[in-house]
Amino acid sequence: MAFFTSVIRSLQTLVVALGAGLAVWGVINHLEGYGNDNQVQMLMYGKEASNQNNG
Repeated sequence: MAFFTSVIRSLQTLVVALGAGLAVWGVINHLEGYGNDNQVQMLMYGKEASNQNNG
């Protein structure tokens, strides 16, 4: 029974480590979308938004 407890603990640690790694990867991928990659689209969006508010 001690063997199974040890295996379960090891698997639990592995699953937690994989989950943490995936979470970090997801956060990095999410933050990459907020860079200044395409300034023209951001400026165009700002102009469209201001035109809609004025008219």
